[in-house]
Amino acid sequence: MEDHVLQRTRTEELLRTDGSFEIVFSGESAPEFTTWVREAPASSRPHLLILDLMVDRKPSVDVGVVERLLGAGLRILVFSALASPLLVRRIVRAGVTGVVGKRDSESDVLAAVHACARGESWMSTELAAVIAGDSSRPQLSVQEERSLVLYASGLTLEQVGAEMAISPETAKQYLDRIKKKYSANGVQVRTKLDFGRIAWTEGYLDPSAQTETET
Repeated sequence: MEDHVLQRTRTEELLRTDGSFEIVFSGESAPEFTTWVREAPASSRPHLLILDLMVDRKPSVDVGVVERLLGAGLRILVFSALASPLLVRRIVRAGVTGVVGKRDSESDVLAAVHACARGESWMSTELAAVIAGDSSRPQLSVQEERSLVLYASGLTLEQVGAEMAISPETAKQYLDRIKKKYSANGVQVRTKLDFGRIAWTEGYLDPSAQTETET
């Protein structure tokens, strides 16, 4: 599952060109896949799911859903920018078959797909650093990370709450927690632009794709 159309299309091209795989489903998110797979005939169900973890302006992948899919016998290769260390660590602990980074080469992506399709584990060279984590970096919960991404993308508190299915007050609480954690680490957070700088420097957002923010 991959919400960026160009990247999903290119990945599908790689798999089709390789000639070893049949693509039975392509979509933007895990909920779309779970809805489809419940109704798909057994002969059409895949052996391997290639899954992104974070979807723009939508909830990140639910670890519980991943665990249920794994429990049903599906092999899962995470194909991700690895921007959320906490979420990556939780997904790895859930027992996914492999993890490959979006900055990895196309040959590495294909090698990862082949390995995971055989039931062999594959770990991106980025993953060790992600799992180890940066002890000096404030640790955010998945919900705090999500609120940071949405707010730094330019959404209002009301819009952040709507996207996360929470109240604006709860969204503000998540952002206040982020502010306190970074302030305790010597990083002052006073404006939406400050939240944006955190999201950019920590790798949660690509600054080249950043929408206009408000102070």
